[in-house]
Formats: sequence, C-alpha cells, structure tokens
Amino acid sequence: MQSRPMGSQMFSRPENDGRIMDTWERFLGGVRGENNALRQLIDDSWQRCADASVDPGIDQGPEPIDEYLLGELREEHQELLSAGTPVMAEAREFLSETGTVMVLTDHNGIILNLEGDSSTSLRGATERIHLLPGSEWTEANCGTNAIGTALTLGQPVQIHSAEHFCSGIKRWTCSATVIRDPYDNSILGVIDVSGLNGSYCRHNLALVVTSAGRIENRLARFEMDHRYRLLEYCMRRLTSGTGDGVIVLDRRGRPVKGNERAASALQRLGETARAAGSLKLNDIMIGSARGEEVPAQLPGWIKPEWLEPVMHNGQRIGTLMTVPNPGGRYMASPAGPAIDLATVTDKGSFKRVVGRDKSILEAVGRAHQLAKSNVPVLMLGETGVGKDVFARCMHATGSSKDAPFVALNCGGFSRELLTSELFGYSDGAFTGARRGGMVGKVEAADGGTLFLDEIGEMPLELQPHFLRVLEDGEVYRIGENRSRKVKFRLIAATNRDLRQEVEAGRFRMDLYYRIAVTSIRIPPLRERIGDIPILADYYLEKLAQRHGVQKGELLSCALEALMRYNWPGNIRELRNVMESMLLTAPSHMLSAQFLPIDIQEYSGTCRDAGPSAGETTAATGDGRLIDVEREAILKAIRANAGNMAAVARALGIAKSTLYLKLKRFDLEAFVEGVRGSQE
Repeated sequence: MQSRPMGSQMFSRPENDGRIMDTWERFLGGVRGENNALRQLIDDSWQRCADASVDPGIDQGPEPIDEYLLGELREEHQELLSAGTPVMAEAREFLSETGTVMVLTDHNGIILNLEGDSSTSLRGATERIHLLPGSEWTEANCGTNAIGTALTLGQPVQIHSAEHFCSGIKRWTCSATVIRDPYDNSILGVIDVSGLNGSYCRHNLALVVTSAGRIENRLARFEMDHRYRLLEYCMRRLTSGTGDGVIVLDRRGRPVKGNERAASALQRLGETARAAGSLKLNDIMIGSARGEEVPAQLPGWIKPEWLEPVMHNGQRIGTLMTVPNPGGRYMASPAGPAIDLATVTDKGSFKRVVGRDKSILEAVGRAHQLAKSNVPVLMLGETGVGKDVFARCMHATGSSKDAPFVALNCGGFSRELLTSELFGYSDGAFTGARRGGMVGKVEAADGGTLFLDEIGEMPLELQPHFLRVLEDGEVYRIGENRSRKVKFRLIAATNRDLRQEVEAGRFRMDLYYRIAVTSIRIPPLRERIGDIPILADYYLEKLAQRHGVQKGELLSCALEALMRYNWPGNIRELRNVMESMLLTAPSHMLSAQFLPIDIQEYSGTCRDAGPSAGETTAATGDGRLIDVEREAILKAIRANAGNMAAVARALGIAKSTLYLKLKRFDLEAFVEGVRGSQE
C-alpha cells in the first residue's frame, strides 16, 4: 500500500476518544460512514484488520516465543540491538517515572528488547497484554497498534486508546516509527513508546523519531566500520601484482572495490558463454552468507572457487572474489578461513622498530604490508610511542622511497600559521610574507609521503580545505587562484580518539573516513613491558656511541623499577631516562639511585647492592635465602595453577618483577608444565 502523507494525520487527538469509540462499534456492525474524528490512517488500518479477519475481541498479543528461539533471534539482529541498546538505556532514565516503556522490534514486529518505567503496576499491565520480548505485534496479530501499523505504512504513527482495533488493547497509547537500514533503506525494525491511556504525550512521537534517527546513525557508523575494516584486510590482495581481477564484496555480497584488472576481467568474462552480455562491477550480487559457506543464490557465471570469505573475530565481514583474467597470472587463494594481516618476520626498513613483543610485531607486520600501497594510513597511539618512526619506515619501504618525506606536526600552530605551512603562499599574500612566497608542505610532498602528526589538532575550519586537496589532488597557495597538481601518500597520526572527536563535532566525519582508510595501532610501552630491557640496552649502546662514553649496564633493581613504571611518555621518555642515567652516573654500572625521582617514587625501588655484593653473596654459598625465595615462588605457582597475575598478588610483588625472578631461577618451563597439567 502506498503510504499517505502525514500532515495532520500524524498525531492522535484524545478528546475524540468517545466519537472514535462510537465509530468503531458501528464499523464492527458493518456501518461505514464519514466521521471527522477518525483519521484516515486509522480507518485504513481497521479495514485491513477486517479484511484479515482479525478478532476485535483480542485482549493481548501472541504468547512470546521460547527463550531459545528468542536468543537466536537476538543473535540474528545483534547489530540492531547493539545500535539500539545505548539509545534505549538513556530512554530508561527518561521514561522511568512516566508510566511508559520503549520497545525495540525486528522487521517482523517481534519484540527484541524493552526498557522504561519498571513500576510494578506497569510491569503487570505489559505482562497481561504480552508486551514482552518474543511477542509479535503485527496488525495481523494484534489489530491496529503503533508497532504493526508503522511496519505496514513505513512511517511514524501514533495510536491512542479507542483508535486500536482490538478491544483489549484500547486502554493503551503508543507511538512508533520504523528503523531503516542506512545501506538500502529497507525496514530493520520498529522503535515504540507505549503506556496506559493516562500516559499520553504528543511528544512521544518526536521521541521515537529522534531515537530511530540515532539508531540509524549508529548503524551507518557500523556499516562504515565494516567496510573500512574489510578494505584494510583486503588491501594487500587489491594491490598485489596479479593479472586477475580482484573484487571486494561486502557482507551482503555487493561490490565495494575492485583492482585495476577487475573491469577488463569482467568484460572478457561477459563476452564468453559463461555470462550473457557485458558485465560491470555494479552488476555483481552474490548474496550474503555466514561463516565460510558459499552464498546460496550464487549467479551461474561465478565459480565457487573464485570466492574467499573474509573473517573478523569469527564473523564474516565480506568476500574476496578473484576473476581469472586470460593472459594474466591467476593466483588461486590458499584454502583457509580468513584473510588476515600476518606478522612480518623480515622487518626490512622496519629494523628501527626495536622490540619482540607480539603487539609491536603485529603493528610492524601491518605497516610492512600497507607500505607498498598508496592508501592513506592513520597511525593511532599515545605520545612518544614512535608514530614518526613507523611513518618513516613505511616511506622507506614503499615505491616512493626515493621521493620526499615531508613531516608536519599539526599541534601548536595557530590556524593561520598551519594554513600557510600546509598550503604555502604567494609573494605578498599577506603582511610579513616571505619574498618570493613559500612552498607548502603539501606541495613539497608531491610524489612522496606527507606525514601529518597530531592531525586531531587540525582546526575545524581548516579541515574542509585539506579534504578538498585529498579529493581533487590540487592545492592552492594562499593568495593564488591557480591550482597546482599534487600526488602524495598521506600518513596521519593522532593520540586522540577521532571517533569521539567526530561525535563531539571537533573533527569532520568526511575527513576522518578519508584519512582512516587503513589504521595501525602502535601499543604504548606499558603494554610491552618485556621489551623494556631490549629497548634500554639499545638506547644505552646508541647513546654511548653518540656521547663517546662507555656503554652503561643497568643493575637489577634499576631494571625492575623501569619495568614497574607506567611510562606516560612511552619510548621517548625511556630514551631520555637512559641518556640522563648514562651521563650522570659516576660509572658504567647504572643503579636505581640514578633514576629520575618520579620513577623511584612510583616504583618503590630497592637499593642496588652493586655487582660485587651480589656476586659475593652467590659465591659464598649463602643461598639459603635464595632457596626460600625460589620455593615460595614454586608454591605460589602450584597454588594458582600457573596464573601469573594471581601468583604476583599472592607474593605481593609486581608482575614484571615476578617475570624477572622466573628468568633468574629458570622457572619458565615449570610454569608451562603447571599450566599444561590443568588442561
């Protein structure tokens, strides 16, 4: 049925209840007459109910489905629930004393979730009419009601009291609207606010419309996240040297992106007997599939072996299709569940990144793979983690390694100064301008890499101008009307959560999605404590060479203190500490007393006995204390089944200290044995 314009039809008018009730009774008696009190959408709905033989005496919705089926249904609509949960949580506070509840349903009108006033009287009323999770509130089941009628019309509706078709539901007032898929505008479900007659509020309709809009916005962000994650996972294959057509399809089986050979591969395929007529990228539709299954409605011209599922956290986020291109090199995908970014063991240009922790190696592997493509990369990490080092390594690994690498920190500049630094200016563009003008960083990076650190600090009013440069590949110097063509690889970095900045209105969403095609998270130093000895030794050696002094050696208590510290300044702070200790200690033996006072106070450092004292203790055979310590650790490991966090708590020491002692007493294998015996 065609939806009618809302206009004056939108809101119920409680003052007309009596006349509407009379009209309903005549309607059931077969009398159809004009009544100005009855809105057309209600009249139409009653007619649909009569045509569907809905019992007007119904006093409740259907019995809810059982918990198992409801659980499966919620799992199927997990994304809708995830988008709706925070919106409904806020509504719970807002509706807590209004005598109303907010209801979220799926596209079939089955209630998935319910929040709001939890008073005993309202809870009893909702239970009596089965306004509960698992109950299906369509017009065919419950007559005219906001949920079912909104689903039928696909628009916001308000149904009050006598306007309901079934007598047992006429004590209620409800407002609802549909939630649409931001991808294809299909109806995903309904958001509804319902309560007993006395809770009628004209503004409840505005509340559900606003709530639906917020849910749809969250769904749109989810969709964008899925697509960018999908592209990140598939970028290596899209930019590989294969002669075949490579096409990335989203989780619905629709094309997102193809490589340079995709169009020609499809054209050649369309000219063969396998497909009728020409084929274009937008013609592909393979349908959705779960896990590693082959889509059920696969077009006949697509061979199942061309398809490879792309998985993330056990869920299928898309499909990679490789279309053989005659004359090209077809590289069949290896059998396996998912395309993922593997750790690269051969660091190449990334040798500057020091460490063996899994998190840093994964970041290196990701950067190594993305370095050879020209897609924008967003580096995520706290101040001092080495984002600039990663950027330089990516440039040195990429195809433009012999071209310029231009870096600019967007923080600490005024809007005017940052504008001139980025775009440059012409001669005489403003008072104080350099004679002959100045080349901006964007122009200087032409053919190479532009690294913008702290891009989250870029003023909001400057962001659309930089976005235009990225989209058009042209830059205008300040004071000039002539554009200059530029082509560069963008690597941006930030220590802010740009998603939150977008939501707060401090960063443009379109610029965020333009610069965050792929991202790399660089872990903070506190998440890779095991790398501290390696990093400390690396900097001590480099700094000793720079200053022409003997390389320092950290004593045990100093190293323990470093591993207990939380490192707010990350690797940059560690380097500065090593340099300070190396230059201030009277000998090359670096004890805890030469650590900065804030590290000593934070870590509660012990006193280093010095190498001679430690060696003397061991040499004299005074090992009784060591034996007692070792036995205490063994006992704690057994008691806590090898759980290192629990062992450290039981011994009253830091987890980092515990690992040092495990290494000292050669107990790593013992720990693994205890853990293995528990499995």
